[in-house]
Amino acid sequence: MYKEHTKEIEGLITNYFEGIYYGDVTKLESCFHENAYLYGDINGTDYLKSVTEYLEGVKNRQSPKDLNEPLKMKIIGIEVMGKIAMAKLHVPMLGYNYYDYVSLANIKGEWKIVNKIFTHIN
Repeated sequence: MYKEHTKEIEGLITNYFEGIYYGDVTKLESCFHENAYLYGDINGTDYLKSVTEYLEGVKNRQSPKDLNEPLKMKIIGIEVMGKIAMAKLHVPMLGYNYYDYVSLANIKGEWKIVNKIFTHIN
């Protein structure tokens, strides 16, 4: 029923993965709504940033590609209901084993990540 939306979301998530992996802030920024927030738990430490703060951090760190890490990020699942969606992602990088849950919304005909929560699992 929502197959066409799933393909669009998969494309956005591919851009998200490539933006993270290559440190491509422009590509990564295009995936997020401008008011998105990111909350995470990294080894028991809370992480809360606006998308602007997050992108600044990506810009100022070495990318997984620069560190010769393999690209192992993958989509675990996507669920679409009307103009909203949720995706579960595995994002191992920079010595962490991250799992992301991203909330997406179709805003003015374009899918955007509106919220991201994540954790690192040993």
